[in-house]
Amino acid sequence: MANSYLSFTQAAGTSRRKFTYSVWMKRSTIDTTGSYNSGFFNCWSDANNRLASYFYDNKLFLYGLSGGSANIAVRTNRLFRDTSAWYHIVIAVDTTQGTASDRIKFYVNGVQETSFDQTTYPAQDHDLPSVGVNAKAIEVGRVNFGDQSTYYYMDGNLSHVAFVDGTALTPTSFGETDSTSGIWKFKSPSGVTWGTNGFHLKFENSGAMGTDSSGNTNTFTVNGSLKQSIDTPSNVYPTLNPAFNLSDIQLTEAGMRTKNTNSNWKYINSTLAAPSGKWYCEHKININGGAVLVGVTDMQYATSQDKNSYTHCGAGTGGVGFYHADGNKYIQASATSFAGSYTTGDIIGCALDMDNNKVYFSKNGTWANGSGGYGSSTFDAAVGAITLPTTDATYGFAVSVVSNSVVQSNFGTGQFGETTISSAGSNGNGSLFEYDVPSGFYALNTKNINTYG
Repeated sequence: MANSYLSFTQAAGTSRRKFTYSVWMKRSTIDTTGSYNSGFFNCWSDANNRLASYFYDNKLFLYGLSGGSANIAVRTNRLFRDTSAWYHIVIAVDTTQGTASDRIKFYVNGVQETSFDQTTYPAQDHDLPSVGVNAKAIEVGRVNFGDQSTYYYMDGNLSHVAFVDGTALTPTSFGETDSTSGIWKFKSPSGVTWGTNGFHLKFENSGAMGTDSSGNTNTFTVNGSLKQSIDTPSNVYPTLNPAFNLSDIQLTEAGMRTKNTNSNWKYINSTLAAPSGKWYCEHKININGGAVLVGVTDMQYATSQDKNSYTHCGAGTGGVGFYHADGNKYIQASATSFAGSYTTGDIIGCALDMDNNKVYFSKNGTWANGSGGYGSSTFDAAVGAITLPTTDATYGFAVSVVSNSVVQSNFGTGQFGETTISSAGSNGNGSLFEYDVPSGFYALNTKNINTYG
């Protein structure tokens, strides 16, 4: 989450010239021009001696100051703007190497990066700033650029963060290629000599997120409202997609909180969609003087709609929206009566049936009857069905907001932004929703798409 980080106070390290940092991460926001984002590794002594890794203009960056001199500045040409998938990033540093470019290596999903737009490498045998310095901090999840008052936090998810003190390793110590799919996947580190300050944060215990599993017991302090997520590299859940609509949309809380301060309608889609199967999600509403529609969109048309103007998710080709103020349904901009209104504090469920080309909505667990009200808490496919306006399509979930309204979405991880569901409903099949999931419907994640899509 965007105000959370973990911190650990180092002892005198095994080495000040060699280390490996490995992290699995899923970004939920992307940078605008000239901006910093997603700080994930910070080694701090003082304003003149520090080392940090983060994204700058969506490029992976390692930056270091020693004695006030910027002697490390390595940044990729590659842009990291995919918020739908996890990246495995490995930074291997060995200043004893005779060739400058061998002193800092970046690997992404098992492949070494070779194209850079900035290449300031440290001198041979350079003692790295703040690394292995007694009583100085390592921080995971944020970076600072000098004044210790302005921090840039990681907004997204991190998994299996590892630091190896004294050795520059390759990615095969932390990941491997799946023999069937060819996809780079996590493997448990083995045969690693961790060194004095080495650590491995699995985040597998929600009550002890700072636990070190390397065997060193280098326990981290948890700061802020850090939350455990079941969105992992092996089973990816959707978030809302900032790459779809950057204009005026404020997307925070790991891509689950959508706000629009503009008086023009804006909408944003989920990062995952499906051409078949049955899928369910929930949205928690805060009208806040504005207005909200939640719904679904045909992804074939969503990318070409006028999404940066007066368009909501029920206005474009293939779009269906459910409007808060009067409970009307909007199908390709045509409004008709559907259910009762909803307001701040309500949780709207959305059941998308791609096998039968239908979508359904509920309010606080009670399903819309299609006749201006709500009926039963028991789902009935014959009641309240909205026929999707396009066929042979791939649909995803969508949120529309205007004039300071806020929607917090839960796609099955059990979190409405930073707010945990109060109690899980039934039939979640391993996913976590506030209300009962209709029989035969599932959370839209990669494992379920593979099995039920």
